[in-house]
Amino acid sequence: MLLNIAKTTALVVLTAYTLNAADFNAQAEKDRIALVKYFEAKFEDPLKNRNTFFPYSTDDELENNIMSGLKFDDFSKGNYSFSKNGRMSYDEIKEMPPYEEFVEKGEALYEKPFANGKSFKDCFPDPSQAGVMYPYFDETKKDVQTLTVAINECLVANGEKPWKTTKGPIAHLEAFFAQSAQDAEKVIDVKIESTAAAEAYERGKEYYYTQRGYLKLNCAECHVIGAGQRVRNESLSPFLGQVTHFPVYRLKWAANDKNNDGLGTLERRMSGCIKDQGQVPPKNDSRDMKELLFFMAYMSNGMKIDGPDIRK
Repeated sequence: MLLNIAKTTALVVLTAYTLNAADFNAQAEKDRIALVKYFEAKFEDPLKNRNTFFPYSTDDELENNIMSGLKFDDFSKGNYSFSKNGRMSYDEIKEMPPYEEFVEKGEALYEKPFANGKSFKDCFPDPSQAGVMYPYFDETKKDVQTLTVAINECLVANGEKPWKTTKGPIAHLEAFFAQSAQDAEKVIDVKIESTAAAEAYERGKEYYYTQRGYLKLNCAECHVIGAGQRVRNESLSPFLGQVTHFPVYRLKWAANDKNNDGLGTLERRMSGCIKDQGQVPPKNDSRDMKELLFFMAYMSNGMKIDGPDIRK
């Protein structure tokens, strides 16, 4: 039954792939607007729409814990967007966010000279712009460029060794960039300006909606159809706004780190989610991963950068 619902919803949210030379993002924009309308309708009245929260949410929970009347900008905070109890805990933690020291470490890395005398400033002159401009489609390379890949390319170009792409220094630097973008009130604005970029978007969309692994799940079953539903004691976050708050500080990651460093890149989170689907995730610098993030970022176009942020 869930498979049929997933296929039906995917068809409703995403129409057929059609483009013309004058408007390369026409289909992507249709997809984005449909997704916004879907989530706003779902959370307009959770109790009335109880069938979309089936099977685990009780009427009492839908009436007293799930927020109603959510609009586009509200969805930038994951499941804290709609959970009253979750939002209370979130607001308390945000009073003294545990990631602040790692943002400072990221700023120090940005300022630190390489062995050749240059620094990240030469690759990313404006940290607030670095925090919002990725991912983008590089028309020269005909490939999606992500911030994680760009940081490592900067290191290698300056005679330094590339960093691990999931946590540590790369997450700290990205946190500094994200905080700079948030302070500057930057807004996600992914552009599709060529046939090649549109094709990259479509491949990312296909990856998101394709069932994979031995569990035969896709991303949409949890984060489109399943958004707001509970798995065990956790509510599933909505797809809309998922990229706004990375790198993210997860309490789960911090608990397993000797330095209490819970920061992780978007690639780290996506790899973990894909593993949970019962499949092997693509490499973080692969075309599949980059185009998946490109698609996801486009779907949050118009939202303010909200990272770094906290999640369980």
